[in-house]
Amino acid sequence: MNTLALGPSWLDPDYLLNTFGLPGLLLIVFAESGLLIGFFLPGDSLLFTTGLLVTTGQLKYPLWLVCTLIAVAAIVGDQVGYLFGRKVGPALFKRPDSRLFKQENVEKAHEFFEKHGPKSLVLARFVPIVRTFTPIIAGVSRMNYRSFITYNIVGAILWGVGVTVLGALLGKIDFVHEHIEMILILIVLISVVPIVVEVLRARSQGKKAVPAEAGDGSGRAPGGNHGPSSGQRGRHAKR
Repeated sequence: MNTLALGPSWLDPDYLLNTFGLPGLLLIVFAESGLLIGFFLPGDSLLFTTGLLVTTGQLKYPLWLVCTLIAVAAIVGDQVGYLFGRKVGPALFKRPDSRLFKQENVEKAHEFFEKHGPKSLVLARFVPIVRTFTPIIAGVSRMNYRSFITYNIVGAILWGVGVTVLGALLGKIDFVHEHIEMILILIVLISVVPIVVEVLRARSQGKKAVPAEAGDGSGRAPGGNHGPSSGQRGRHAKR
């Protein structure tokens, strides 16, 4: 099966699976679930392609085993992200930008977590970039660990197993094989819709805030503090 590389050729799901196999897939799922450097990896399209390759016999592992290992990799990845967040704490919000780290990504994930609470761990699984940083923010906010692990498991199964099984089911349809490039592009487009919506919403709110700032004699811009305040960090803390 030949697929269209949605970016550099080495990020093409078909290339990654043919080159690194199941171990490479699990490492990518783990990295994208909670390591700062994993945000650019092709999660959704990779899982879909994995299911398709299992159905066609190109990936010679039983579907149940692949899904189980993917779920475990996703759960462990989030766990590592959570523990990293608890250890680093607010210092993460002061970390300078680099080639692989953007403060903007951390702030977006923090806003997403504050907006949706614990269920963000499930919702973020389906949002590229945000899914990498959300478990870290949960750790920074010292979210109740029992709640974290519960939502972590639910999200890992719905995303990791769900998208893979979807690929396996649709992989039996000839139309999918004949238009795999279009299918993968569609998956990527659907996955970035939440990000586009959030960007447009933020821009709209920014424009509305300009007149208010202009009329504020104090000269201070609202929201000057980056990262969670002590009150925010304690919102999900264990009592």
